[in-house]
Amino acid sequence: MPMRLVDRRPEVPADQLVAQMVPPPMFDEVGFDTYIPDPNEPSQAAAVTSARAFADKVTAIHRAANKKSLFGKKKPTQGAGLYLDGGFGVGKTHLLASIFHGAPAPKSFGTFGELTNLVGALGFAGAVERLSANSVLCIDEFELDDPGDTMLVSRLLTELSASGVSVAATSNTLPGQLGEGRFAAQDFLREIKKLGSIFDTVRVDGPDYRHRDLPPAPEPSSDTQLTERAAATPGATLDEFDALLRHLSTLHPSKFRALIDGVSAVFVSGVHPVNDQAVALRLVVLADRLYDAGTPVTVSGAKLDEIFSQEMLDGGYRKKYLRAISRLLALSRFEVPA
Repeated sequence: MPMRLVDRRPEVPADQLVAQMVPPPMFDEVGFDTYIPDPNEPSQAAAVTSARAFADKVTAIHRAANKKSLFGKKKPTQGAGLYLDGGFGVGKTHLLASIFHGAPAPKSFGTFGELTNLVGALGFAGAVERLSANSVLCIDEFELDDPGDTMLVSRLLTELSASGVSVAATSNTLPGQLGEGRFAAQDFLREIKKLGSIFDTVRVDGPDYRHRDLPPAPEPSSDTQLTERAAATPGATLDEFDALLRHLSTLHPSKFRALIDGVSAVFVSGVHPVNDQAVALRLVVLADRLYDAGTPVTVSGAKLDEIFSQEMLDGGYRKKYLRAISRLLALSRFEVPA
């Protein structure tokens, strides 16, 4: 019998939450020299040059911040900011991971969701304390979906930047447009403007590589086929979709990485469109962690491109859901380990 994710209840100590903020395994070996710009997209080569220069700047700022004055105190140094803007799959995360690898330790890399989860787990002061010694904080998929998160992250980045921590971020939304069309509160708009002023913006254009010459979503397996394949795959898990969604609701999202740790492949039966926003957003986090780990996903029931209802796709979190679908489709095409 294959394992079940619903039977796993991981505990993640606070120190491990910070230590695990590194690029996904698929980006362990990347660097600026391994990014191959599309000759038809000149912005890509320009982005490599800008990212490389930023990594050098991070090193210089970190060294300056750690020099002590004649009175034995560290000199106040302002961190730098770089914002890589572009669509899905144009290599922004590759460049962000290259910045991370090129910067001196200590340093941290995580998605926007992981960062807000870290603050939720450690508290604001605890997060500032643990990140303030960094040379750089790399934030992937930077999207602000509500005023609370906006003001939280704005305050966090302002404090870190003032202490000499540089910030690099990626997103498919320009800083001045984050949250646009979702909230009109004046305090939200004020924080958006403040965040935008932290970053120098670099555009990265190009088509989504995950969609280049790829077929549509694969047809789901039958329940019988799913069970047989899961049983034949060492280290795989097999869960019923609704049971898995209920289990996710009992775990803090910061534990989703540990939930799938060591799992070779994920099989899920009875997939259907999700209509509840809270449930859908937890599913987005799980999709991100599965994608980071490169864990193959096979399902029965609905197709993976139907996993979020049209109502969800028409709402304010559309970009998150489309990213999750793109990633799940990529994982569904991975070879399941024999």
